[in-house]
Amino acid sequence: MIRGGDIGKGTVLLIKNAPYLVVEREFVNPGKGSAFARVKMKNLKDGSVLTQTIKTPDMVEDATVDTITGQYQYSDSEGHYFMDTTSFETIMVPASLNENLQYYLKEGDEYPILIWEENPIDVKIPQKMIFTVAESENYVKGDTVSGATKPIVTETGLTVRVPLFIKQDERIMVNTETNEYVERINN
Repeated sequence: MIRGGDIGKGTVLLIKNAPYLVVEREFVNPGKGSAFARVKMKNLKDGSVLTQTIKTPDMVEDATVDTITGQYQYSDSEGHYFMDTTSFETIMVPASLNENLQYYLKEGDEYPILIWEENPIDVKIPQKMIFTVAESENYVKGDTVSGATKPIVTETGLTVRVPLFIKQDERIMVNTETNEYVERINN
């Protein structure tokens, strides 16, 4: 059991016998009445979204979720395949759990995989990742409007808006929660 005030982004709650991952949490402290957390959750079985208001002193059942480390191997139409780094078994995370996951997986990299009742339910992606620019249009000198951006495509297929000075084959850091450019990485 977990208190409503202790629920944070990434917490897995058990609601109606299904695991829900908290994707957004807003803490509200009104002038009158008790404080509460407004949480937006994603069902890790079917992908449906649920929004609930939970008072901070209320107790909610949290799901017991195991985490294993998996090395990303490859993806196909069924899902994403990882090798458990301790048992060397292959773990398949269904593609239907997260349609955008493919843009953050790099072959050979290790990721924490959430397991609930012996089934993989999610892959934890770091908040910031480094990507190589695979496709980028050049800009003409003089196109330097303050804050001007252009779309680029990374080596994984992720499209990100970046400042005009970013060129092909450069490395950039991206915030994976918002898909926003953070900074250029110098080798």
